[in-house]
Amino acid sequence: MNWITQAALGALIGELMMGKRLGNWALAWGALFGILPDLDVIFYPILDTARQLAWHRGPSHSLIIMALGSYGMARGLEILWQKEKVSRAEAAWFVGIVWSAHVLLDCFTVEGADFLWPVFHKRVSFNLLHHIDFLFTAPLLMAAVRLSLLREPVVKKSRSKKPQPSSKRHRLCYLGIGLSSAYVLLSGGMKYVASAGFTADLARRGKKYERQMEAPTPYNCLLWRAVVDRGDEFWVGYRTVFEARETPIRWTVYLKNEPALSGIATSREAKTVTRFTDGWWVARSNAKGVWLGDLRAPESRTWGNKKGMVDSRLVFSWAINPAMKSDRLRRIFPEEKSSGDYLQRLAQRVFGNHETWEANPRLAGVAGSLPEFLPVEE
Repeated sequence: MNWITQAALGALIGELMMGKRLGNWALAWGALFGILPDLDVIFYPILDTARQLAWHRGPSHSLIIMALGSYGMARGLEILWQKEKVSRAEAAWFVGIVWSAHVLLDCFTVEGADFLWPVFHKRVSFNLLHHIDFLFTAPLLMAAVRLSLLREPVVKKSRSKKPQPSSKRHRLCYLGIGLSSAYVLLSGGMKYVASAGFTADLARRGKKYERQMEAPTPYNCLLWRAVVDRGDEFWVGYRTVFEARETPIRWTVYLKNEPALSGIATSREAKTVTRFTDGWWVARSNAKGVWLGDLRAPESRTWGNKKGMVDSRLVFSWAINPAMKSDRLRRIFPEEKSSGDYLQRLAQRVFGNHETWEANPRLAGVAGSLPEFLPVEE
């Protein structure tokens, strides 16, 4: 998940846990610890691309590092907050809960988090949110900003044993976290509806497959993208929750092309990418080595490069050049698309307009290769 969302969530947790002790500084400390697991990027300059990829959402997101880190920082925070009378246990719980919230939020995206490292190298992913979704982020961010500007009058202490009503600050926190949590639950329901439609379409076709995954498209939870693993090929299709279950899906077929890795399958770079993608990868050979793409995340789509065609560029892709003496793995970033055109077509597809979204597909952005025409199953 993006760092703005993580910081906003951490700030609200900071207010709930430490607001009475630290005042508005609780927001700042919560925001800092909210992005703490992603600060592993400070080590990137001394790591090659393969190690960066293995490090991404890896050790810093594991239960072991969370526990050790929270305990290790608690002593320093206890000293720093001595005047506020914050105990070491309270400081440890504060850091641990904010850190855990960050990891849980990352688990909602397709990349997931390796929170069982180093016992298991299996990332946990629920595929409920795109890493940028304003509808999820907005309640958290608006509540955090409002809290930073709010100056609540001091309430006199009461000797009454009756439970005191929640302060306005806490109500803002609950509102922000509650609305975002409700959106996650809504996304889970939408995923169930979309998944049932994808499964029904495959059943009508009588197609066998090994596994299936769904993930939301950018900025919403209404249009879903499914990837179906059929062994030597992947099928990719889109479906909106407003469509009837009987509505046929237009599947784009990506050949996995496992033989392209035959010469470098045992290399550290190839193992890192295939492990990171959890097997949802496609490979293509080129003059310098191999191109690898991750099919889990919604691809970047551009229309108009060739009449009647839509070019799909995988958001996560890499090139492996075995001839390089160092850093043989290189990340490839897709070309920037016209965001206005993409958003307009995305909105139209959400409400059932297939024509503006679909076209004859090509796999573009493959290092050292021309766009590849992809077969379609109507």
